[in-house]
Amino acid sequence: MSDKAKILVINGSYRDQGITDQATAMMVQTIKASGATAEVICLRDYPIEFCLNCRECTQQSGDAPGKCVQQDGMQDLIDKIEQASGYILASPTNYGSVTAIFKRLMERLVVYTYWPWDKNYPQYRKADSPRKKAILVSSCAAPGILGRWVYGTHKQLKMTAQVIGADTIGTLFTGSISKQCHSRLPEQAQNKARSLAEKLI
Repeated sequence: MSDKAKILVINGSYRDQGITDQATAMMVQTIKASGATAEVICLRDYPIEFCLNCRECTQQSGDAPGKCVQQDGMQDLIDKIEQASGYILASPTNYGSVTAIFKRLMERLVVYTYWPWDKNYPQYRKADSPRKKAILVSSCAAPGILGRWVYGTHKQLKMTAQVIGADTIGTLFTGSISKQCHSRLPEQAQNKARSLAEKLI
């Protein structure tokens, strides 16, 4: 990517200044130091509602995301997704999965599918589009390797990237973070966060 890269960070953490916030902040710092731009969306503060499963957005043909019937902040977020040249998708692991607020976002990304009522399955609108790049960030209480492969968080983040038209080029998955109330991102993870951010730009 060029020095004019626009990176969109979507953070699904509930905890202010937790491991996920620390990791994404370090990545944003690296991105901005390179001359690129980065915008952070904290889903805990972002005004989007639950999907109604009406599938109105999926009936609209074309490569562009369908329009949702709800009048909330989702269209603005879709516009940001479309304008970005790369992504950092982040969520800690809660009960073996991404957080509920990140899952809510995932369901609203149904706008990226074309699914007429007479078809058995959806078509992804970005399937044939030029691919963008994505970095996945997550954490869990279990050891990192175990948590990454046993829990569904990594798979869900990767699926989110695919839906919006991005290939995953790296993952930061930090384990064993529940031993302190206010955990600090380990130095090894800090170094990897910087390295991954550089790959993204």
